[in-house]
Amino acid sequence: MNPQKQSKKIQLKHQHRLIIVVFIPSLDGYYENILEVFKLCLESAIATTNANCAITVVNNASCDEVNTYLQSKLKENVIDTVIHHKENIGKIDALIGAARASREPIITISDVDILFQQGWQKHVEDIFSNIKGVASVSPIPCRNFKNYETSSTLAKILSGKVKFNYKAIPENHDAHNKYLESFHWDLETDKNLKWAVIKSNGVKAIVGSGHQILSMRRELFFSTVPKEPSLTLVGNHSEYLYCDQPINYSGGMRLATYHNYAFHMGNTVEDWMKEVQKNNTLANNDLATDRFQLPKFKPKAPSLMWYKFKKRLTHRLFNLIHGNK
Repeated sequence: MNPQKQSKKIQLKHQHRLIIVVFIPSLDGYYENILEVFKLCLESAIATTNANCAITVVNNASCDEVNTYLQSKLKENVIDTVIHHKENIGKIDALIGAARASREPIITISDVDILFQQGWQKHVEDIFSNIKGVASVSPIPCRNFKNYETSSTLAKILSGKVKFNYKAIPENHDAHNKYLESFHWDLETDKNLKWAVIKSNGVKAIVGSGHQILSMRRELFFSTVPKEPSLTLVGNHSEYLYCDQPINYSGGMRLATYHNYAFHMGNTVEDWMKEVQKNNTLANNDLATDRFQLPKFKPKAPSLMWYKFKKRLTHRLFNLIHGNK
């Protein structure tokens, strides 16, 4: 008899999985500096995650230099999994495929140009653990996304399930402007502009987020995320259809951490980014490895017509009662 048939049930070693998809077909032209950006992304992820979070890198038909680098990291035992695709199957299909093959209850999907900062994992997990009905959390808060696919979040505020207020968070100003600048958006000059803040069980979070890095409940990938492949290399509303809309459609909240714990680097590594990573490595020994308890989360599946009607109504009611700051 196969001895594996007599073994006990596999014990889940991690509760959190971080998935990064990399596509660097060459080291010239548009991709000239992307390998350096990706290395800083992965090194910062390694430095800021504890033993309760495993890292998966999906190599979406990258060049030999990327393959060699990934194999070295796997050999060093600092990442858990590398998935190789011989051909580029598209960003979203690579992400969703890896997510559905993961067993951890929290799955973070990240772009290749994210710089992680010490504390991101803990503060993301604290929100999931302490606030009921959370579908996703980003470690990059942004005031611009309060109304972006957040009707389910606003509905919970209107029903009194979480406390809400507008609050100035001046300590977020510099990091927020770095995020805005990375997309060439207008910068903010007033540090006291107010943020949409919710609070539950003593934990605060910001309403809304972008999708460059999202921590999501695993249940979403088997319920509201489309079953059919995207068949899209990148863009073409694929992030909206496979991440943003499914989060809101599930009835769960779309939140971000109260303070900033990650950065969007873009295509070039700058000196301040290296300084962030230097601080990450200095604090690496302080990472706690406590396991967490998650509240139950059951995604909803309303009719599309009812969902769209409720979405419009919720935004109108919220703006009528709380204003649109």
